[in-house]
Amino acid sequence: MLADYAIETVSNEDHLALAAACQPGVGLCTIVGVEGSFSRRLGAQLAVLPDGTTVGDLADGCLESQLASDITQCKERRVVRYGRGSSRIDFRLPCGGGLDILLDPEPDRAACRSALEALQARRPAGLALAGPSPLLRRTYLPALKLVVLGEGPELEAVASLSSALKIEAEAFSRDDLALGKAAQNLRYDPWTACLLLFHDHEWELALLEQALASEAFYIGAQGGERARSDRTLALVAHGIPEEKIARLTSPVGLMPACKSPRTLALSALSEIVGRYEQMRVAA
Repeated sequence: MLADYAIETVSNEDHLALAAACQPGVGLCTIVGVEGSFSRRLGAQLAVLPDGTTVGDLADGCLESQLASDITQCKERRVVRYGRGSSRIDFRLPCGGGLDILLDPEPDRAACRSALEALQARRPAGLALAGPSPLLRRTYLPALKLVVLGEGPELEAVASLSSALKIEAEAFSRDDLALGKAAQNLRYDPWTACLLLFHDHEWELALLEQALASEAFYIGAQGGERARSDRTLALVAHGIPEEKIARLTSPVGLMPACKSPRTLALSALSEIVGRYEQMRVAA
């Protein structure tokens, strides 16, 4: 049964420590307070395995080693200050800030498993942080997912970069689609982005109608000024309301007028990941 919670099956870095904490003997460290500057967010987590191995990332190897040592001394959960304001003069954070970290040697395994199962089913989840923590609940969003539909080297470049970044991506080429029809066996949820990369824009209309009717948090389509104008007119002619058309992002990406498939892939994925990160901050 524990294999269902194997860390190797988790692609989202934000879920790694949670997945590890499902296992017996694993402690869980959670940032519950930040004073000053630090490169990880409130709620960032690190799991400590029985052999001292850590799972997760708190950006500072010295801090992670210290946590791995300290949590083995804990008999019950407690909040410890590290860095600025700490009584421990032998340990400082390079950023000069201060962190309050909840050390929990025995997190609620059932609650961890329930949260992870919800995330695997693409539902948001939370984990109550019992004890003296000022942060009462750690929230998690399902992993970013990308649906990319298109043709040619741009489609290949986005799929390749997504794989390198461990972003789940479903790629549909023209061979997988029928002109004028919605894509089959395709489901969008609020944590899925849709990206259309067609040069032949007559393939777009049915696919855009499908995406605009969905909960996808991002819908983008490449194309120049003429293509964007024709696309909007076609959507209006098909009765798509203006407020839905306004959800469409075009041109796509953070860099204007990309001239190579790899640059376009980097630009578009940067924009999509940025939108997803905004949702994580708000969660």
